[in-house]
Amino acid sequence: MKILLINISLRPNPARILLPIGLGYVASAMDRAGFEFDLLDLDAHPQSPEQTEQFLRTHRYDVVAMGCIVTGYKYVKWISQTIREAFPDTVIIVGNTVAQSIPNILLSKTEADVAVMGEGDETIVELLQRLETSRDLEGILGIWYKQNGTIVSNLSRPVIKNVDEIPFPNWDLFDIEVYINKMFLPTDEFLPPLPFEQIRPLLVNTARGCPYSCTFCYHIFRGEKYRYHSAESIVKEMLHWHEHYGINHFGFADELTFFAPRQAEHFADVLLASDLQVWWTADARSKLFFKDEHIEVARKLKQVGCMALGFSLESADPDILKWMDKRVGPKEFSRQVQILREAGIISHTSLVFGYPNETEETIKATINCCIANDVYPSAGYLLPQPGSPMYEYALEYGHIQDEEEYLLAMGDRQDLRINMTQIPDAELELILKRELQRCKTELGLDLPDKALLRKYAVYSPKEETKQKTVPVPLH
Repeated sequence: MKILLINISLRPNPARILLPIGLGYVASAMDRAGFEFDLLDLDAHPQSPEQTEQFLRTHRYDVVAMGCIVTGYKYVKWISQTIREAFPDTVIIVGNTVAQSIPNILLSKTEADVAVMGEGDETIVELLQRLETSRDLEGILGIWYKQNGTIVSNLSRPVIKNVDEIPFPNWDLFDIEVYINKMFLPTDEFLPPLPFEQIRPLLVNTARGCPYSCTFCYHIFRGEKYRYHSAESIVKEMLHWHEHYGINHFGFADELTFFAPRQAEHFADVLLASDLQVWWTADARSKLFFKDEHIEVARKLKQVGCMALGFSLESADPDILKWMDKRVGPKEFSRQVQILREAGIISHTSLVFGYPNETEETIKATINCCIANDVYPSAGYLLPQPGSPMYEYALEYGHIQDEEEYLLAMGDRQDLRINMTQIPDAELELILKRELQRCKTELGLDLPDKALLRKYAVYSPKEETKQKTVPVPLH
């Protein structure tokens, strides 16, 4: 059985690329199960659309599997149609949130045959084993599929309770050196204190899911229990990649890594005991540190290589925070920034603009909070994700009239694609640009206009002695 895995690129020729963690786990599970496959990695090795079409039309596979976040729906539709036109009998499997959040649309509007839901690294092995002998997919947990013109939804697959039991991804299956060389830009502020050419970064997954339910967000394990790796497991994986690839900088690629001071301190203790001297960044709960005694925990994290922690402000307006179902606000955000700054750790954050009750005054208040805390944000517009409460709101109130049309137009949140405020589109964009300009000026940053919202922007801080933060890619 000839199998092709595709890593879809959501941006043409990006300045930086991040390891496809989900696909890495899927590919590794297939490899352990004895399946041979080809990998078409459009991030590591970009192609023109014409080159990709040529490849897909001239290379026949029995099974093609791919996946991406839901903003890549248009690419899944294009690729699956290209495959179907050339090879009508190929089984097309799709995973990640583009499958999980819209299985009915995916299977009815594209040429995909199977939508994998939840734990794809377990499901893919059982699915491929069945396809070796049969096209009957009855009973396979965690999939939706087409059968004789109808869509069948099988029972859900139970989540993996102990994520420490999941083997590390086998990054030898990918062109890993390309990813190591393109994860950072020379201008990233929280780079390790090394010559740029000596930095060897890698992403590590520390958890599956998130314990919170922000109304703008959707992820594969929404509604499932948050499961996190033990500190011992994380450090063991870090040691493995340090020895295997010489990795000296880690990015923890999750919705959430640190959720409690005791858990963060235990991780620091385990990493310190390992004698592994590396640098790393992670995402944390917005109220992780708020007491005076938490400063010592933050200092421990700094001691073991923490360069930066990301935690979301999203908005400084209390009413908008209620809409978001955020349980913390600017007071907690400011306190955590203060504690981390005392420990020598950079804070970075993200903002979401465009909730129905957003006004010019709420935008200004949110930017004022960033200025007061000396943090330049990664900002973007509300982009309702299928499966989230704000997507249902957008449908109910007519902001989305044709779901597939909306999905085909989805992309980065830095572009205004849907406006649920009372502010006209052009005015909303002008206000946000003006406020980000003000933030840039107040913080003494030399950002070009195109970089105010663009998270892959090249920037050059004017005052190198002051601790500033700049836009970073969200996981």
